[in-house]
Amino acid sequence: MASAAEGDVGAVAELARVLRWGLQELSLNKLATSLGASEQALRLILSIFLGYPLALFYRRYLFYKDSYLIHLFHTFAGLSIAYYNFGTQLYHSVLCVVLQFLILRLMGRTVTAVLTTFCFQMAYLLAGYYYTATGNYDIKWTMPHCVLTLKLIGLAMDYFDGGKDQNSLSSEQQKYAIRGVPSLLEVAGFSYFYGAFLVGPQFSMNHYMKLVQGQLTDIPGTIPNSTIPALKRLSLGLFYLVGYTLLSPHITEDYLLSDDYENRHFWFRCMYMLVWGKFVLYKYVTCWLVTEGVCILTGLGFNDFDEHGNAKWDACANMKVWLFETNPRFTGTIASFNINTNAWVARYFFKRLKFLGNKVLSQGLSLLFLALWHGLHSGYLVCFQMEFLIVIVERQAASLIQDSPTLSSLASITVLKPFYYLVQQSIHWLFMGYSMTAFCLFTWDKWLKVYKSVYFIGHVFFLSLLITLPYVRKAMVPRKEKLKKTE
Repeated sequence: MASAAEGDVGAVAELARVLRWGLQELSLNKLATSLGASEQALRLILSIFLGYPLALFYRRYLFYKDSYLIHLFHTFAGLSIAYYNFGTQLYHSVLCVVLQFLILRLMGRTVTAVLTTFCFQMAYLLAGYYYTATGNYDIKWTMPHCVLTLKLIGLAMDYFDGGKDQNSLSSEQQKYAIRGVPSLLEVAGFSYFYGAFLVGPQFSMNHYMKLVQGQLTDIPGTIPNSTIPALKRLSLGLFYLVGYTLLSPHITEDYLLSDDYENRHFWFRCMYMLVWGKFVLYKYVTCWLVTEGVCILTGLGFNDFDEHGNAKWDACANMKVWLFETNPRFTGTIASFNINTNAWVARYFFKRLKFLGNKVLSQGLSLLFLALWHGLHSGYLVCFQMEFLIVIVERQAASLIQDSPTLSSLASITVLKPFYYLVQQSIHWLFMGYSMTAFCLFTWDKWLKVYKSVYFIGHVFFLSLLITLPYVRKAMVPRKEKLKKTE
């Protein structure tokens, strides 16, 4: 009997050991390693996908329920995701949310409140970047905090606009102006909404409150018919995720810094930069498509109806995939990529610099703000400086082709259009990759090494065009066309 019992105990102990080994093998760290990713990256992806069961729970049990229950659910879910990813460092976001609520309540609808919000939230974010910065891209608490920073600054500006005479506001400002006084629970629910807390998208407090009040549905009184549109975005996101996972071991920014890359022919270095520049953006595309699906599933993606009476679900779209994949111009990529962040900068920064009386200066300051918002590394400044230069030159070139009869005739030759398209796309993605090199390598010693290896081709090409295009315009645009342009 004793020996039998001892045998049973031994079997149980062996089983427990095997189970422990199995659980260790299934740990996030080992799973991440097997996938060629970091544990933090895997946690991020899992957290983004967690939005779908949370959205289904919200649809089933909370849609049209009391507002405070919905705010509590969003706050608790967002805080739980924050803790899962960043542990006790979630206190950074809690502190900023609570202080933002106090700023609104104590300072009211004043310019002082807006300036205090902007300075405090940006200073806190930049301090976070400074104290946590490394030479690599690390997933840490500052990643969702940059999303939160824009949310809270936009909240303060909309609250300020809510105290103005409606006639003094633009139609856009009227749409977003907050007339009521948000409670702490409302600000928390808005800030920690699980479908957008980690990587965006941006949305206004008014839009969030419409969700809580059950207004964001295509059939009033019922749960939104958004499952199919949400699954479409999820499927597209999964497609990009699989592609990125399979190819990421073979197309890396580390190779840009290798001796093998530097010893290759110049044409190879340029072609690799072109391919990598397109591919590196797919990790962002994946995250935004998946989170957009979550927003659509909850109803937050509802954006009224089109002219045919069909519901639109693009209120939280951060990507226009077809435009992103097919448009051969840099401005097309800007219009199709990180849409809601670009719209936020246009609404709360660029348009509010109108008093400067200089559109180019306003655009330059907006890009400088975006660079600082991304981080303190020099690579961000170089990337957005290149965007500024490229957009100016591209507009000049487009205007020249449109106004020059000779160039317009050449551009309209049907048989040559595929060739033009191929050349445009090649230039487009080569110099997109050139700009993204600085963005992804961060520090000056890294991006400078790569730029030297391609002889600063991006700067040379576009600065040369910036200088020469005005002279080409004088030679190729008839005087009457110039006079029309002046008028």
